[in-house]
Amino acid sequence: MMDAIIAQRPQFSAWIDSNKVGRKSSCAIRVPRKLQEGRCHVLISGHLEPTRNFNRHKSISLEVPCSYREFPGAPKLEALILKNKSQEVEPYLSGRCIYLVGMMGSGKTTVGKILSQVLNYNFCDSDTLVEEDVGTSVADIFKLYGEGFFREKETEMLKRLSIMHRMVVSTGGGAVVRPVNWRHMQQGISVWLDVPLEALAQRIAAVGTHSRPLLHGESGDAYTKALTRLSNLLEERSEAYAYANARVSLEEIAAKLGYRDVSHISPTAITAIAIEALEQIETSLRDEDGMAFGTL
Repeated sequence: MMDAIIAQRPQFSAWIDSNKVGRKSSCAIRVPRKLQEGRCHVLISGHLEPTRNFNRHKSISLEVPCSYREFPGAPKLEALILKNKSQEVEPYLSGRCIYLVGMMGSGKTTVGKILSQVLNYNFCDSDTLVEEDVGTSVADIFKLYGEGFFREKETEMLKRLSIMHRMVVSTGGGAVVRPVNWRHMQQGISVWLDVPLEALAQRIAAVGTHSRPLLHGESGDAYTKALTRLSNLLEERSEAYAYANARVSLEEIAAKLGYRDVSHISPTAITAIAIEALEQIETSLRDEDGMAFGTL
């Protein structure tokens, strides 16, 4: 009976040559003139998807080749894509929290704030909540009370957050090592921001390691010290990160943007990372719905 309620998802797609975009279309999507002049192609796809209460809603998504970023109107178009994708994903989330996991310096806070804004969620950083609870910085907590004390406080915060809704949570880099934390995060959906070690070391070396207690004690220049310690930490945590519901690879995003490596990704490309995160969340939740309702 349930299978009868959830019919197959009708889909349609069409490649539209931008030099013909002046014609009216049922999608009513405007393409910047610069895109038209560049004869870029925009893939417009639409589909009807079941929500959790089995109502149906119509959504439109855009997929634009990376070459469009050469045009002045690109940021606005990218923002439109992000907004459309958030509207497409939100019914699947049903208010569940999003937990961002990954190594220090992977951009969890930056990406998390963008996701919270576009989804109309609240944002919080678990490390900041621990600092507010204890009354001092993470670095001082490690120095005064030790890592074990900090991990207990971190677990306590994740437990409190697990009963909340509509939150994007940036977790500490080591939150994944305790199985109890995963039990709390499984109340929502977890996303691993996977960034190459070299890029992480460059980011951290640029701002300094004074606020990173786990990076203290290594010898050498800032980059070498960060790279050495991060390599050891990733070896300890890589299997734990893989438990996340979704993975966002910066290497893959760099390739889509036409860059040879992650270091060429500019700060403005953070929107592309947020879009990829939403796409991976959507894929994970669709798979989850399919297994629950027998549509696969």
